[in-house]
Order: sequence, then C-alpha cells, then structure tokens
Amino acid sequence: MKLPVFRTILSRDKADTLLLIFACVFVLLPHADHVKWWVNASCALLLTWRGWLTLSGRRLPPAWLLLPVALMMMAGVYLTHRTFFGREAGVTMLVLLLTCKLLEMHAKRDLFVVIFLGFFLLLTSFFYQQSIFAAILTLTGLCLLLTAQLSFHYTGVVPPLLQRLKLGAGILGLAIPLTIIAFVLFPRIQGPLWGLPGDAQSGRSGLSNSMSPGNISELAQSEEIAFRVKFDKFIPAKPQLYWRGIVMNKFDGRSWSQEEKRSSYKTDQDKNWIKYGGQAIRQEITLEANGQNWLFALDMPAGKPELETNTGTVAIINRLMETRREQVTNDRLKYTIESYTSYALEAGSNREMVADSLKLPEGYNPRTLAFAATLRQQYPDDMQLIWAILNYFRREAYSYTLEPPRLGRNSADEFLFDTKAGFCEHYASAFVLLMRAANIPARVIAGYQGGNLNSVDGYLEIRQSDAHAWAEVWLEGKGWLRIDPTAAVAPERVQRSLNYAVPRQGLAGLMNLSPDGISFFNQVRMQWSAVNNSWNQWVLNYNQNTQRSLLNSMGLMKVDWTQLTMLFFVATSLILGLISLPLIRNRPRITALDKVYFSFCRKMEKKTAARALHEGPKTYLERLRNSLPAAEFENAERFLTLYASARYGKDPGPESTLIRRLKTLLAACR
Repeated sequence: MKLPVFRTILSRDKADTLLLIFACVFVLLPHADHVKWWVNASCALLLTWRGWLTLSGRRLPPAWLLLPVALMMMAGVYLTHRTFFGREAGVTMLVLLLTCKLLEMHAKRDLFVVIFLGFFLLLTSFFYQQSIFAAILTLTGLCLLLTAQLSFHYTGVVPPLLQRLKLGAGILGLAIPLTIIAFVLFPRIQGPLWGLPGDAQSGRSGLSNSMSPGNISELAQSEEIAFRVKFDKFIPAKPQLYWRGIVMNKFDGRSWSQEEKRSSYKTDQDKNWIKYGGQAIRQEITLEANGQNWLFALDMPAGKPELETNTGTVAIINRLMETRREQVTNDRLKYTIESYTSYALEAGSNREMVADSLKLPEGYNPRTLAFAATLRQQYPDDMQLIWAILNYFRREAYSYTLEPPRLGRNSADEFLFDTKAGFCEHYASAFVLLMRAANIPARVIAGYQGGNLNSVDGYLEIRQSDAHAWAEVWLEGKGWLRIDPTAAVAPERVQRSLNYAVPRQGLAGLMNLSPDGISFFNQVRMQWSAVNNSWNQWVLNYNQNTQRSLLNSMGLMKVDWTQLTMLFFVATSLILGLISLPLIRNRPRITALDKVYFSFCRKMEKKTAARALHEGPKTYLERLRNSLPAAEFENAERFLTLYASARYGKDPGPESTLIRRLKTLLAACR
C-alpha cells in the first residue's frame, strides 16, 4: 500500500513572510548570549506564534491582545534592569520590539519598520563583541534582510530564492569597496566607536584588586586571551616569564588587597629606588579590555609604558613597580614597555621603610604563627628559613589543584595543616604569612606566569588560565626578591604550563585543546588565534596614529581632517565611477529602429493610451483602433505594420531605408 504524497506549495505572501521571520531570527541570534533567559524565551514563543499564523493562514492577533503582552514585557525589562535607559535595557527593549512588531504587520509601512529595525539591531550587536565571527554573522544577517526586502518589492514573476540571495549578496558586495575606503580614510575619532557609559563594560573577566582563596583557581579555568606580547629581540625562558600586575600588601585575615596610598616616581632621585642589570627586553603588549586600570609588564618593568593611542591619559609606574593608567581599560589597549630580568629593588632601604610588609591582623591563623616561630628558632638566617619552608612544601604531601577545598576563618591554618591542597594563591598567601610571622617583610604579587608562543604570527599569548600569584620577600642588602612557592609543589606549572601541572578533566581533558595538546588541534587553534590577532591589530586597533602612519607611507604628510575629508570624497567618487562602469557597459542597447518605435509610443501615450510593457505592436494597434480617429488610426496602422515587418520580418530590406520611412510616417502621425 502506497502512502499518499502531499506537496504543499506556499503562496508568495507566506513564503516572503517566512523569509523575513528567518532573517529576524538571524538578527536576534547574536543577542541571545547577553539578554536574560526570559527575553530569549519570549522571543522564541513570539516567533513560533508568528510562524504558525503564517503557515496556517490565520489573522494576526488584535491590538487588545498584543498590548497586554507588550506591557508585561516592558515591566519585565524594568524589573530586570531597574531602568529603561542604558545599553542593556535599551537593547533588550529593541529585541522585544522587533519580535512584537512581526505580529503587527498590517501595512507595507510595518514591513519597512521591521526591516530597518533589524538593520539597527545588527549594529547594536557590536556593543558586545567585535570579533571576526561577529562581523561574519552581521554580514549574513544583512544579506538575509536585503533578500527579504527585495522579495517584497517584486511584481509578477518572483525569481527563485537562490537567485534573490545572489542579488542581495551582490548589492552588499557593491558597498564593500566604499566601506573599505570609508574605514581607511574617514577621520578617526578618539575613544571607542561602539562604547557607551555606565553598564557598557560590565562582565569583564580578569584579575581583581583583591585575592582570597579560590579567586585565581576559578579564573584559571578560562581560556580567554588576557594580552598578547611581541618581543623586540628575543623571548626569555619560560621560568622568567612573570608578568607583574598587582602588589597586595594588606591582609585582613582572609583576603589580600592593595594599599590605599600608591605614589608614582617621576624624578631621577626616585629612579635610584631600583637598579637594573643585564639587557633590556622591549615588549609590545596588546591588552584586552578588563575593566581595570592596571597594566602588565615582564618582571621587572623599567620606565613608564608608551601608550600607542593618544587617549589623554597618562601611564605611570609607582614605587611598588606597578604599571597603571588613570582610566580603566574598557577597550583593547596597545603599549610598549621595557623590562629587565636582573634587578635590585629597594636594596638600599632599611627595615623601617618596609615595616608595612610585616603587619598581620590579630586573632587569625594561630597555628601558622606558632609554626613560623618554631622555624625561626631553627633557622635564624633569613635565606635558610626561606629554603626550609620551600623544602617543607616539597617534602610534605601538598597537592596543586584547580578545585581546592573551601576554607574557613583561619584559611592559612586549614590549608597548611588540614587540607594541604590548593592553587597558587593558597601557597603564595600561606608563604607570605609565614614570612611575616618570622619577621621577614613579604607581600603577594598577582599577575600572570608563562604564555604560549603562536608560531603563526610570532605573538606570545597569555590567557586567563596563566593567571598566577607569587611572593616577594625583602632581605637587607638584597632588596625585594621574587619567591614562587608554587614552583616547589608543582614545578611543571612554571617550567611548562598549567596543563602539565593540573591535567584537565572531562571533555576538555579528552580533546586537550590547549596549545600543548594534539598537534592538529594545536595548529587549528593557533591559526584562528593569529587571524583574530590580525583582526584586532589592523581593524579594531585602527586609530589616529595607525591612520597617520598609513597616510605617511603613501606620501601624504601632515594631512589635517579637512584634507582627509576631501581625500575621502575624491576616493569615494572614483570608486563609484569604477562600480558604475560595468553597469553602464552592460545595460541593454537600444537599436535605431526601436528608438523610432519608442518615440511613436510616447506620442500615442500623450494622445490616447500608453503601451503596456507586455504589449507587442499588433496588440497595441488593436487597442488604438478604439481610441483614435479614423484618419490618425490609418497613419498609426501604416507605422506599426511597417515596424513589425522591419523588426520581425525575414527580409525587410536595408535598415536605413526602413528607418527613413518610419520617421516619415511618424511625422505624419503628428
């Protein structure tokens, strides 16, 4: 028994509406990651409802039903964001408005509102991400919206969907040269093009200005890029790749934080605070947005960073050798800085000058304090005591883990004597506490350690998984020395990478997509990372300085914004001319015979009736029979009969003679 085959052919209105709904889905897709779950659920329900109404041929819902739905959604926006203003609330309202407007398409004007609202929502997606994938997704959504718009403009026979998609892509392609010219030559403005104040920079990942047990271990599970580094000459060995960030000298019993007072040094006398040795290492660092005002540099930085973008802010380096700027980093920042791996910091200071690094809160971690006192009696020499504690970490059954146990009020006591499992912040914090309890000035440094070289573009990539904490101790005559207790427990973390010290579990461990993993995935990842880095360097970081350098390389020196604007319009005109040339050359050519015929049609249009586009000469003549006087119809009949014979006859004779006769008959028609 054969089952019946059902074939459903959608009407043109249904097909065009479904195409518009699909285009709107593509427009809303980039926003699904940052709007609230109830917004995604509402959009999915409304789009499904609209699709069902289209397929079933039912009427759109009345206003009395849509109005309560819209009011509930606006109430949800306000309850979620506590405002109707700002980026988050504004984009959420636009997303909901687009889906609601699809249920209120009663006229052609409503169609254009939906399409142009879709265009605007595509732009708002750049508030959240400006990656290559985001650009490709935007171009795809733009092409679908153009195709939907073209579909509603066709009259009569509608081309197949593939042909309409090609036409939409062709229109988009015509705009690409103009877009490139505008991008390169249009005067650049200071500040982010897609930035908004207030909530525009929420949700940044990175190191915070305080450290408590578990902070860095959570951050280290992220594979996001923190910054990229291009070295001028050579790349130091991995055990030397300590990226100095935040100095934490204040301890409240559980968390470490920064001191409130941080003075910068700017005079030659202050520069004697530190002495450098060896060869300077120059780095070009591209820092990703992190919502903080500190910068990172190879330990130990020398001099203030040179910011590539003239943002009006000043970068400084303070006495703690932290590099920072006045404003927070809400956009990708590029700067250069020099460092030395051999240095002596505060070697000439005395114990009174570093007394703040001995403070401990009262009533916390009694077992740690007692342990430090016992060790001090055994090792009166500071250096011997340091080595004794590091050997204690090596000898005892301490483990290095990304999932350390939760600690209570006396976190150091519980870590050192009970759990004996922790991440870098546990070891750094416990070590500094032991040092201070033994009357040795010490502090915690938070930053990054290591990095992986991308063999495709030559950049060293430092990811959030490279986040690290270590200690600095002050010894008289030697100054501040870097001590990393993590290296005593898990030397693979410093010498190779985190993945060797702590193997990943689950799917991440199975695929091992880290740069030290399977060569195929490693190469794919490096290629994609290099492409993203090129996009960041040449597109997203295209600023006034980059534009000026490009113009200088083209021989255009000292070009101001008025000259740049004129150059932009000249280049735009040239591009438009080049785009128009193929269109002019490929347009249909009208023969001399048809020119005379079209002149006749225009005359008849003025007298009686216009010729329809689908009408041939004989059909047009029959229509003129009823509308022209007999004398004028006779002249028109002779003209159209001769034209039909000349245009479609087998051997009409010389064209010049025919054109001359037609012109004579045309004159008689007057």
